[in-house]
Amino acid sequence: MHTELRAVLFDMDGTLVDTERLWRQAVEEESLSLGLTLTEADLPHVTGRAIEDTAAHLAARAAGRVGPARLAASLERRFTHLVRGGVVPLPGAEALLAALGAAGVPTALVSASPRPVVDTVLTALGRHRFTTTVAAGETARTKPFPDPYQAALTALGAAPTGCVAVEDSPTGIASAEAARCTVLAVPSVTAVRPAPHRTVVHSLLDVDLALLRCLVARG
Repeated sequence: MHTELRAVLFDMDGTLVDTERLWRQAVEEESLSLGLTLTEADLPHVTGRAIEDTAAHLAARAAGRVGPARLAASLERRFTHLVRGGVVPLPGAEALLAALGAAGVPTALVSASPRPVVDTVLTALGRHRFTTTVAAGETARTKPFPDPYQAALTALGAAPTGCVAVEDSPTGIASAEAARCTVLAVPSVTAVRPAPHRTVVHSLLDVDLALLRCLVARG
C-alpha cells in the first residue's frame, strides 16, 4: 500500500526566500566589526545555523573579546533589518505553495531564524499558506537536531513517513532526516548529494505535487 502525502514542511532561508544572502551579509558585517574575515572554513558554522550557533563561532574566533550573547543580539538586529528591507521569494516558491493550498495539503514553515524574521517573511509570503510555523528558540534545540521538525509534525498531527521536508542546507537536511522525514533538497550555498530518502533538485521550479507524492509513495 502506498503512503499518501500528508504534509510538506519547508525550510525558509535559501529555500523559499532569498534571505541566505542577507544572512551572509549580516554575518560578514558583524565579522568585519570584530576585525575578522569570513573564509570557506566558516561556512559550516554560518549556513543553515541558528543565530546563537553562528554567534558562538564568531565569539570563539574573536578570542573572547565579545560575548556570544551580545553577538547574537547584534546579528539578529542586523539580519532583521536587512530582511525588512525586502523579501524576495525564490523561483517556484509561490506557485508551489499555491498548488499545495489548492490541493488541501497542509504545510509547515520550519526555520532556524528568530520569530521576528519569520514573521516578516510570513507577511510577504502570506500567513494563510502555512498550517503551522516553528522558529528558532521555540524548541529545546534547533537544527541540526530533529526538534523543530518533530514540533511541526506534532502540530500537524502527521507521521514523518507521509511528509516531505524541503531544505537547502546540510544542517537543515540533518534535522529533517533525524526527524525521519523524506527530504527534497534544493541546494543554495552548499552542495548536497543524493542519499537514501533524499532527492536533490536544481530549484523549486522542478517541484510539483506529482513529485512530492512520488517521494512519499516510494518511502
